[in-house]
Amino acid sequence: MVKRNHKYKSGEGSIYLTRRAAMKKLQLSMKDFRQLCILKGIYPREPKNRARAQKGSQDIKILYHKKDITFLLHEPIVWTLRDRKIYNRRIAHARAKKNLALRDIRQQNFPQLKLDHIVKERYPSFIDAIKELDDCMTLLFMFSTFPASKVITRELTTMSRRLTIEFMQYVIAAQALRKVFISIKGYYFQAEIKGETVTWIVPHYFPHQPHRGEMIDFSIMKSFGDFFTVMAGFINYRLYHSINLVYPPQFSHSLDSDETLESEDAFMNERVAALNMELLRTDGSSAAGDQSAEDAEVLEWTGDNEDLPHVAKIREEAQSLRKLKTLFKGLKFYINREVPREPLVFIIRSFGGRVSWDKRLFVGATFDESDETITHQIVDRPSLEKQYISRDYIQPQWVFDSVNQRRLLPTNQYFIGAVLPPHLSPFNRDDVLYLPPEELRLKQAADGADEDEFERLHSKTGADGEQEEEEHISDDEEVGNEQRKQVQLDFALLKAFNDERTDELNSGAKENEQQDAGEGAAEQADKKGKKAAAAKSGKMAVVRGEVYKENPQEQKKLTKQEEALRAKMVKSKHRKLYHQMMEKQKKAEKEANLLKMKRAHIEKEKKREQGVKRIKQRQQILG
Repeated sequence: MVKRNHKYKSGEGSIYLTRRAAMKKLQLSMKDFRQLCILKGIYPREPKNRARAQKGSQDIKILYHKKDITFLLHEPIVWTLRDRKIYNRRIAHARAKKNLALRDIRQQNFPQLKLDHIVKERYPSFIDAIKELDDCMTLLFMFSTFPASKVITRELTTMSRRLTIEFMQYVIAAQALRKVFISIKGYYFQAEIKGETVTWIVPHYFPHQPHRGEMIDFSIMKSFGDFFTVMAGFINYRLYHSINLVYPPQFSHSLDSDETLESEDAFMNERVAALNMELLRTDGSSAAGDQSAEDAEVLEWTGDNEDLPHVAKIREEAQSLRKLKTLFKGLKFYINREVPREPLVFIIRSFGGRVSWDKRLFVGATFDESDETITHQIVDRPSLEKQYISRDYIQPQWVFDSVNQRRLLPTNQYFIGAVLPPHLSPFNRDDVLYLPPEELRLKQAADGADEDEFERLHSKTGADGEQEEEEHISDDEEVGNEQRKQVQLDFALLKAFNDERTDELNSGAKENEQQDAGEGAAEQADKKGKKAAAAKSGKMAVVRGEVYKENPQEQKKLTKQEEALRAKMVKSKHRKLYHQMMEKQKKAEKEANLLKMKRAHIEKEKKREQGVKRIKQRQQILG
């Protein structure tokens, strides 16, 4: 007898399970199932044919791969989640009986999840864990700013604060910071750790505003937080021992004291003070010495292989990186109380600088404001009463822009109360279709110009462009009555001379155009006569050639036709990918054109305002 094939017993209908079927197979509730999937890294799948995968159902359902659910069946924490459900029922029973002693005992014996084996399972090598560090640090930095609540417990926020401080201390000691940026979301930081690029966001420190439950599901975020705390603990341990640092780091003040847990201000003060401390090392050496030795090895290796084509580029990058790591070396910064201290302390110390603040307000200050060796004072207010001649008073953006440009920028555009230049993002890709003019100037200066040329171009970036055009116009307050009359007379004579010169040029141009038109008509008639004579005689004749002018519209039309023909030659299995690439390219071009139009409109408005300003100044001079 022939074996009969039943419907949905093979193919896509047999390899997918709905979420309800998966929960039934695992015998877990919705909350526990979500937590298990987050911890194990299991996500829903999108089938090729949803109708067959859902066994003929037309409703859109959440589908999981059958092998993933079978994989979850062998996870030990499934039994822990089931035991938790039993303990919750027993605790509720003891609370209903008002047996507080029994309730406390059962709460102490509540099963705890052990996630060490899951971290090792998901990240077999240390580099795999470093690659996933972006989301981990972003979430932990966000949790570190939260107060304790019903879902986000005090233990989780305390652990997040500790792990983030440890990670920032490692970045400072290893001098691994590369790029920084300020946005409305927070502070973007990018570091290079073990050859991998790690980018994370630190939110702006504002008072916490609790959200409603339907807006944010904190239970899901807590599941990610529980996993990331274990993961960050493993990573910090390995990172500290890789550069011979004592782990856990020892601070002069405990960050887990009752005062810091209850007061957010006390916590922030202790956190910033911890960033301004040196860490103990196991071998007594310094991280800067180890790093300089590694850089010397790189430069020495590149010097022995000058024949390789990419060696020059490697050496140039190594030298640039070596200068970047000591960008603020020998500089002393003093931060005013209105400036956010944590990101600036982190950046300045990562590049070899020394930093302090008002010791009467915050703990951890290393020198006073009256110190004459201070080179820069960071201020974020329109004016300052007492100023020292021996230091530069700058706004916080100077620190960020100097790091991104990998050199100390001129401070004249960042003085107190000055209009700051555009804060350019360092995360732009090389294949971007539009770059602002300011970034283009800085790139050209950084590529081939010397230091003086770079400073000149950078100072030109924030100028309005009206200074060069208005140098010949003097102010009314600086010109006396006699000088004003002389200026008016000179301006009137100059205007009359320019008008006369313009009339002469226009008349000469018209005469030349008429003469050229007559000569052109004669040449055309001569050519036609020669062609007609040659056609009548039937003999070969040498005729003067004509320049062929391409029609841009026709050329554009031909290009579109060729692209359409090339698109038809794409194989059917690659056609969808080709169309996606074309749509992505068109979208990028559209965005670039939109930015160019906006910039052109801004420049047009700026020129119009400058023209109105010049007219008013001329009227004041002439009037």
